[in-house]
Amino acid sequence: MSTLATLNDPRTGMATIRHELSFLNAFRLVQSLVYVALAFSPAGMGWPQLAAPGFARTLATVYLIFALLALLMNRRSMVHAKGAVASTLVVDIVVAVLAIVAMHDARIGIAMMLAVNLCAGALILPLRMSGFFAALATLGMLGISLFGWSLSHQAGDRDLLEAALFGLAYFATTALCSVLGQQLRATEALAEQRSTDLANLSQINELIIRRMKTGVLLVDDANRIHQINESAWMLLGNPGADQRDLGLLAPELSRRLYHWMTSGKLDETATQLADGVPEVVPRFTRLAPNDDSHVLIFLDDTSLLSRRAEELTLSSLGRLSASIAHEIRNPLAAIRYSAQLLAESRTMDSTDQRMVEIINNHCVRLNEIIENILQLSRRERSRPEALDLGDWAQDFVEEYRQGNDLGADSLRAIASNGVPVVALADPQQLQQVVWNLVQNALRYGRLPGEPARVMVVARQGEHGVPILEVIDRGPGIAPKVAAQIFEPFYTTHEYGTGLGLYLAKQMSEANQAALEYVRVAGGGSCFRLVLTPPGRNPAEAAETDEGSAAR
Repeated sequence: MSTLATLNDPRTGMATIRHELSFLNAFRLVQSLVYVALAFSPAGMGWPQLAAPGFARTLATVYLIFALLALLMNRRSMVHAKGAVASTLVVDIVVAVLAIVAMHDARIGIAMMLAVNLCAGALILPLRMSGFFAALATLGMLGISLFGWSLSHQAGDRDLLEAALFGLAYFATTALCSVLGQQLRATEALAEQRSTDLANLSQINELIIRRMKTGVLLVDDANRIHQINESAWMLLGNPGADQRDLGLLAPELSRRLYHWMTSGKLDETATQLADGVPEVVPRFTRLAPNDDSHVLIFLDDTSLLSRRAEELTLSSLGRLSASIAHEIRNPLAAIRYSAQLLAESRTMDSTDQRMVEIINNHCVRLNEIIENILQLSRRERSRPEALDLGDWAQDFVEEYRQGNDLGADSLRAIASNGVPVVALADPQQLQQVVWNLVQNALRYGRLPGEPARVMVVARQGEHGVPILEVIDRGPGIAPKVAAQIFEPFYTTHEYGTGLGLYLAKQMSEANQAALEYVRVAGGGSCFRLVLTPPGRNPAEAAETDEGSAAR
């Protein structure tokens, strides 16, 4: 909210005039009591001399009742404060003029009290309206002096001069108070805006700290935890809300804190604070340089640090490898072209032809390695669109058969009959993922002496989640190996690069999909790709997909 919007906010205006309106109504009550005291003063006092005692007492009594009602209606008047102030000021001016007529001896005091009414009203009303009431009060005072409406006195130059001076004072004070009122409202609005900004900033900071991957704790000198974010709560083993003693929750962390506070030395070795949670490296800092009462503790998750280091390494390696791959591609293309020309020669014997075949095979393998390295460095953004996985799988299998000689191996697509399986995915990236999975299945998913049998299955999982599976009937993957197959550069084949499955998983995640390995009962392997259905929130779909994949 901008400052201008805050100034124009009715709620801000109500808050600004609350004190001024209360003061005006309270002063009016005191003013009415003064009128009552003057009207009902004992006759023996001789002052003031009342021109019409009955009229003066009636006027004072009615004004007292009016002042009490205005004070009682103070809270309800906040909604229409300007209208309430304007109407009551009219009454104040009329009563003051009539009081001067009835109690001419007290005219100076009554005129001065009216000035307070006008000033209090000017704090609330706009300058033009405040000037109108100052003019109305001045005309009332001048009217009494000019036309001699006093019951016991005649108009005189002295009364006229007093009325003129009071009128000048009314205009000056109301103008000053009106300007001050505007400045007060602007200052209060600005203060409220700054308060709102600070509150919002505090909430943002709290949210950032709560969602930080680094654990953060605030501990006092009694070893009691005052604040803890979500990451620290998880790294401490999800303790109860009432467990706040650091010595009981994490004795090792408490020991390191005491050692740091007494010696100033930080133990940077990793430690596990609870069972089943990652190891952390704790760091400590004081809130203020000379304040030992509170200490901030930062818990760095070593697994996150390892992943960040791995990502940086892969990123650097990808850029380096990409530059090398570009340099290799040109001579490789020349070697392969020359080998193809040699293969077309009719004068070569069988030994030379076998050598040329070896050259071509290794050129193809080297080109695949270069393509994987370039994909590792590109990391193109996915452009998902709605796909019918059944039709897509059929087209993929036909295209693969046309471009690759399967020999005795078999590759077929299986889709749900009559039930379209629609998913959101980038067709090009999905093609690369499935091509990689099929290539691995045909290469490794075969029993000794038997052809490979590979299926690309499109089906719907629980809750209508689209699933695409590449299944083979080979020996399967050992559990120890299966736990590492998606790690970069991990391979069990002497000619493998270890990048194929890693890139497939990365492209799957870029399409809000989950890729996992599932061992098939009775022998074989299944690589399951759980995709996002159309019209779903990607975050929601990912949670459902993970749950379906886990089942």
